Amino acid sequence: MKRTILSLLCGAVMFTGVLPATGLAAAKAPARVKTPVVNERQHNQQARIRQGIKSGELTRREAVRLEKQEARIRVNERFAKADGKVTAVERARLQKEQKKASQNIHDQKHDSQDRN
Repeated sequence: MKRTILSLLCGAVMFTGVLPATGLAAAKAPARVKTPVVNERQHNQQARIRQGIKSGELTRREAVRLEKQEARIRVNERFAKADGKVTAVERARLQKEQKKASQNIHDQKHDSQDRN
């Protein structure tokens, strides 16, 4: 349901012009906004979670919780990119979220719980 609403919302935002002959709205291709630092950090954190699962340092519940946190960050990144520009405030918020996620990954991997 959320995905459908988000798709409709994004679709409505993308329609900007009107075709003269048909009266239909023309879709304008959204600008590709790049956030290489955010993307690289997400990739590294995903690798750390996978490694923790593989080594048994993370329980299933811990891994699920960390994956959900990463998913929320990805959604927030998409919203930040939706208008075609990631502002300094949005970028700082994403970095703060990623820092917290990184700290959570470290804490969960180094606690006394393990899968074994």
